[in-house]
Amino acid sequence: MKDKRFETVFNQGVMEGYRIIVDRETGVNYLYVSNGSSGGLTVLLDSEGKPVITKKQI
Repeated sequence: MKDKRFETVFNQGVMEGYRIIVDRETGVNYLYVSNGSSGGLTVLLDSEGKPVITKKQI
């Protein structure tokens, strides 16, 4: 079975939820926020405005 491309590395909340999801192919981190029946996804940025990249572990 092929590995999943996306991995949730942080999860907080129930009714209002926050998740950090990592694209395992590119290393790009995404912030997903949900509140009730709505939600949004955006690239997680560092203090310089650049995408947060998680390096692959060997």
